[in-house]
Amino acid sequence: MTQKVNDLMLKNSVFIWIALATGAVLLVPFIAMQFTTEVKWDEADFIVMGSLLFGIASLFVMATRRAPRKHRLLIGGMFIAAFLYLWAELAVGVFTNLGS
Repeated sequence: MTQKVNDLMLKNSVFIWIALATGAVLLVPFIAMQFTTEVKWDEADFIVMGSLLFGIASLFVMATRRAPRKHRLLIGGMFIAAFLYLWAELAVGVFTNLGS
């Protein structure tokens, strides 16, 4: 007998939602580039940020599938911290260029 899955994290369609959310987030700088010259992203910026967003979210889903449900908040916090660290490091090298 099969059991109906109600938890979105356990469905494989969650990766489609992650891809759609990644695309929606990437629309923000793309639209901003149309109205101002202060946002200057090239193709590499979109590829790196899209990979970072999709990758971190996908890893979060895979990690929460293996961990108990009560640890999701802790796992989510760790992935958010990792995302913010990578984002800051890729953007301006906040942590590795302290003396320069």
